[in-house]
Amino acid sequence: MTELRSILDEAGRQGLISPEAGERLLPFLIAHGVAVAEAQPAMAAEGQAWSDTETPRFVRGFHDVLITIGVVVALGGLWGLAPLYAVPPAILVLSEILVRRQRLALPAVGLTIALFCWTFLLMSRVLTPWTFEIGADLTQFIAGFPILLGIYYARYRVPLTLALAIMSILALVLTLLLRLAQWLSGNPAFFVDHLALLAAVSLACALGLFAMALYFDLGDRLRRTTRSDIAFWLHLGAAPALLYSTVSLLSLGEGGRIFDLANMSAQTPVVVATVAALMLIGLIIDRRAFVTSGLLSLGVAIFSVFRHGSATVDTYIFTTLIVVGAIVLIIGTGWMPLRRLVLRALPPAIANRLPPG
Repeated sequence: MTELRSILDEAGRQGLISPEAGERLLPFLIAHGVAVAEAQPAMAAEGQAWSDTETPRFVRGFHDVLITIGVVVALGGLWGLAPLYAVPPAILVLSEILVRRQRLALPAVGLTIALFCWTFLLMSRVLTPWTFEIGADLTQFIAGFPILLGIYYARYRVPLTLALAIMSILALVLTLLLRLAQWLSGNPAFFVDHLALLAAVSLACALGLFAMALYFDLGDRLRRTTRSDIAFWLHLGAAPALLYSTVSLLSLGEGGRIFDLANMSAQTPVVVATVAALMLIGLIIDRRAFVTSGLLSLGVAIFSVFRHGSATVDTYIFTTLIVVGAIVLIIGTGWMPLRRLVLRALPPAIANRLPPG
């Protein structure tokens, strides 16, 4: 049944059938005894189906790129000439044609980003959350995202849309938890006085996002369905969230500020250790997004080490580039051998649930 569902999902992604038709066909085919023969042995079948490229299925050719460029240019022009409320109808019309009918993946990503940006501008005009006080305005500002993104996903089933909706829901949960703590303490400035607790709550929400990404990832270990695409986007957001919240919790900056870049020299060991942990996690779950997201912060940390040393400006800039580039090349070229070593060190019960090495 799982194999048959994945085949119908792939047919929907290629525009051969609609998602609704696929949902109706699945029970019909099962009821009439249709099954997909599985090759033996099982490991051989997995080896044929598995690819280690981690390619999200949102670029299928230059046709998609050309259409997406047209979508971006057209919406950009409409944004500049028409009122803000004229943009959603254009997004919906384009979504009906390009996403629902033609099943074009990259334009679906572009339209999702356009909807996200429009929601951001809309909520910014209606509310004023930019005082960064954890209050009703900030909660209402974030609440608009899961509502609009959820409606869009229910109609068009774009993986990025669901991923952004999940991220916004967790951000909403974070603001609600912070407001609850303020209300229970009776102190509106509670988290200004307890920055470690603020960082701990942020880390808990980041771990929740990572858990959601793993939920979708482990449900499709061979990465043949849209669950893998949803997991890709969730991992892309979870990695920097984990990095920021972990460093904020473990190294509070001077002057009562968390993750103070001006004090990065004191935090460099924490950043390097956190990035190394993210790289190890990325190897275990076979997600290069974890490694990629930490490279910028690792570069800032290494840059800070040389900046506070005796090296000249040119020396520590180019040394930073060499070190970070060497790390990227070592991990990139040796990804699969390194991952096989890591998988062999894991218990079989865990390794068998992860993507093949």
